[in-house]
Parts: sequence; structure tokens; C-alpha cells
Amino acid sequence: MAKKESKKSAPPKIENRKARHDYHVDETYEAGIVLKGTEVKSIREGKASLNEAFAYFKNGEIWLKNMYIKPYKFGSYSNHDERRERKLLLKKREIREIDKSMHQKGFTLVPLKLYFKGGYAKVLMGLARGKKQYDKREDIKQKDVRRELDRKIKGSYKVNL
Repeated sequence: MAKKESKKSAPPKIENRKARHDYHVDETYEAGIVLKGTEVKSIREGKASLNEAFAYFKNGEIWLKNMYIKPYKFGSYSNHDERRERKLLLKKREIREIDKSMHQKGFTLVPLKLYFKGGYAKVLMGLARGKKQYDKREDIKQKDVRRELDRKIKGSYKVNL
């Protein structure tokens, strides 16, 4: 009798695509995040969003605000608040570096990606500077040129049989 193979899907990677469009990311930091049990289960189902999230300092710690995690459907009274503030776990040296950089004009700390690594939820944080409107247009123009070149290259390698 053959055994059934259970296809275990990889935990989802939740990305903030808008952050790369709106900001120039200079440095990235991998941070742990303090979560409740029902939050972890919802993230494993892919029910989270980083679109409006941002990080800030409070009492020498970094907190993530406005990250949306959908309440777990099988949770009971222990379900979590959807947009509560969550503490980020970084080394002291990294916190000092981020603090120095954020006090410079124009820098902010934005979440780029939420994923699991070794069973722990991690957030990829980017130290970023906001883009101007003309920078965004330039990026769009470069993407269009690259896409057009890829189309031409793809079409020119046809093999006649």
C-alpha cells in the first residue's frame, strides 16, 4: 500500500511592495517580532499586511505600528487586536545604528518583508529615504525599457524547425 505524501506548503512571505516604490532603501535589518499565538497562526495562513506599517522608537526600543494581522478564525477569547503595536527584537548595536540614522533628516524605518526563519517570525526592516515624484517616474521609465528589451530578446531567439 502506497503512502500518501503530504504536500506541506512553505510559509508565506508577506511583502510590502509599495515600500520599494516610495522609498530608496539604504540598509536592511532582520528583526524578530513579538507575537501572540493566534497572530502566528494567521501569519502562517498568509493573512497579514505590511502596507501601512511603520516603525518608531519608544524608550530605547523599536516598535512596529499599524501592521495588520487578521484575527485567527478558530481563535476564541484569546484572539488578538488586528493593529496592535508589536515590539521588534534587535541587538543593542543595531538599535543604536538605526537611532543615529533616523535622527538624520529624511530617514525612516519601514518594514519590507515578513517571513519565517527557523520557526521564528522575522521582519526585514529597511532604513529608507523617501523618493520624490521625479524619482518614481524615472524608475517606471527604466522598468518599461527593461521590459521592452526583454520582449525583443525573447522574440529574437526563435528556432525554425
